[in-house]
Amino acid sequence: MHLELISFGYLHLNGQAPPSADRVEDVRRRLRDPAAARHILDLDGLDPRVQDVVLTTAGARELLDNLLAYAELPAAPRRIAIGCAGGKHRAAALTELLAARLRTRDHQVDVTHLHVHLPRVLTASHKESGA
Repeated sequence: MHLELISFGYLHLNGQAPPSADRVEDVRRRLRDPAAARHILDLDGLDPRVQDVVLTTAGARELLDNLLAYAELPAAPRRIAIGCAGGKHRAAALTELLAARLRTRDHQVDVTHLHVHLPRVLTASHKESGA
């Protein structure tokens, strides 16, 4: 099976639709913003320290298990997109964690991070402080 995983930030879409995918997972309300963990603010979800913080967030392990089960359905999806506010922490970390799990099960996985390289989003109207 070949699967493409995409991480992205809703605040960088500028009114455009999320990436086309068989499943688009919006984690903005499902998982707490890791911005409270100040030691990871300048890092991104590619860093194991950020992945650890995201994975220990309430609901993250269950979501990851659910995404893994979805990816392995008999009518396997081809593309899963995971989005958070800025695409830097939660979405990127979950995408990397899901890719690692799928690879241990011998799946071919391509990962694309659309916004992980962009600066944190900090706006007056943004309540989540740009994760």
